[in-house]
Amino acid sequence: MATQPLTAADRKRQAALDALPPIERLESDGRLRVTRGFRGLSPSQAVGYLESLGGDQVDERTVEGPGWTATLDTRTIPVGAYRLTEVLVTWEGTPAAVEAVVLRFRLKAFRAPG
Repeated sequence: MATQPLTAADRKRQAALDALPPIERLESDGRLRVTRGFRGLSPSQAVGYLESLGGDQVDERTVEGPGWTATLDTRTIPVGAYRLTEVLVTWEGTPAAVEAVVLRFRLKAFRAPG
């Protein structure tokens, strides 16, 4: 995946996103595993974003890209009287590839309130 430099707007969004920790982050034996949750995003949108970042859909829940694999899951989150669907994406692969695709995915999936 060829990455383009971040725009000024992307750097500003990245600074805001950096304040939100991942659900899981494990690094061992030269491999990185990161899990993040996304509300307001459907599984099909997540697959589309991953494909636009160089991935190929392997099955309903898995997308593979250069140096990374993403696995999708969903869960229901109570928010007051409402129930929201959260898409969980777990990336695994080489640290450089995972870091790059997670950042680009998060920038695509960024949702600002209001």
